[in-house]
Amino acid sequence: MFAAGVPRFTPVMVRLRETIRQLADVDVDVLIEGETGTGKELVALLLHRWSHRRTRQFVAVDCAALPDAIADEALFGNRTQAGRIADADRGTLFLDEIDSMSPALQGKLLRVVEERELPQPGAAPRVVNLRVVAAAKTDLSVAAAEGRFRADLLYRLETVRLRIPPLRERRADVPLLFAYFLGEAAERFGRERPMIDAAVEARLVSDDWAGNVRELRNFATRVVLGVDGGATQPADQLPLSERVDRFEAAAIRATLERVRGDVGAAAAELQLPRRSLYDRMQRHGIEPAAFRPTARQPE
Repeated sequence: MFAAGVPRFTPVMVRLRETIRQLADVDVDVLIEGETGTGKELVALLLHRWSHRRTRQFVAVDCAALPDAIADEALFGNRTQAGRIADADRGTLFLDEIDSMSPALQGKLLRVVEERELPQPGAAPRVVNLRVVAAAKTDLSVAAAEGRFRADLLYRLETVRLRIPPLRERRADVPLLFAYFLGEAAERFGRERPMIDAAVEARLVSDDWAGNVRELRNFATRVVLGVDGGATQPADQLPLSERVDRFEAAAIRATLERVRGDVGAAAAELQLPRRSLYDRMQRHGIEPAAFRPTARQPE
């Protein structure tokens, strides 16, 4: 999502990157919210890599993949073996899909988050120095209101909240990311970078990308391997006029992103009269000001 060499992103993603930079060395806990595949673990990893804890461990725990029978020992350890929380001492503990954690584990975790103490069987609690970054694919405020998540734990985890928007809310990023992932996959598999046909273009501009960045990356890989040209995707079932409209809007957004909202430069690149470009932007609800550098400053 923020790899080197990726073209400029939409303003919302530029602001997110700048916020991560600002937070990295501020030793506060962070709650990351976002749908599946939006890159929550990457954000957590960047918070670690850009912080003073970078030389210590980044310990990632997938809470959804931990069965209740072993989750307690895996996280908190036992008499003979330290758990994953202890492994993160002086580093960063990333708790992915924390909304899947059982109520009993939430209660034990609360003490760690609140006191930075790790209970030990038959011994005094162990003091741990760690940063906790939690991620959830659902709104934990709603879960807490419904009694599915401890409100007191939420209050301590959400010192700072970061929301990663899904791709459908930042469609101008789709062609930029796809181009990057296409080159990445071609290099990884030793293949020539393929030419993009109309079917692939139609899917890029019309798909909702429910799996977000992960789904887009997988699609680029399949295109490089020649096993998915996109022709059988739902985009081909759309009326031609809608396909054309979606492609046109995506092309205008991508061009405005490249030229930083300069309508004259965009008109020249798209080979359109300026008045015609303004008319098309109005029809698609595109505001050029959103792509200008002044919109890229942190909030």
